[in-house]
Amino acid sequence: METKTASNRTIGFLSLFDMHTTFFRRALDGISEEDMHNRLNTQANHMGWISGSVVQQRYFMTQETHPGLKQTGDELFRENQGILTNAKYPSVAEYLKDWETISPLAREALVAIGDEKLDSTMDMGGMKMTYYEVISFTMYREANMIGQLALWRRLLGYPALKYD
Repeated sequence: METKTASNRTIGFLSLFDMHTTFFRRALDGISEEDMHNRLNTQANHMGWISGSVVQQRYFMTQETHPGLKQTGDELFRENQGILTNAKYPSVAEYLKDWETISPLAREALVAIGDEKLDSTMDMGGMKMTYYEVISFTMYREANMIGQLALWRRLLGYPALKYD
């Protein structure tokens, strides 16, 4: 059986993807359900919304290879909607379960994407981007969101995110 290798253009993305996969789990380690929704009297997105948004993004990465897969909180994140003030967001355990389900499938999709597909365009609702640009933005956004989770850990009195 032939093993698919990543395009030279996506190898760097895979390194980031793998780091993000680990860091996301660590960012949620030990966080209480109450603190997942604590906004510290601000209008900032809480950890529950940030986490679900990152999970939703990974599910989006697999929409062509695994259509119909949805995270537990799909209805809360569909079409990139923002935080809903009175919504009940999934638990840490649900987010982590969804993350463990989707991450290997998203990684496979990333490995399998070829140069022709990377150069093709995707309509992002009024804005067209190449798949390469979409993947670039996705990796940037994952890092940004995990950084926000790391900041929330400290703001809420938890130990810093461990990167080792």
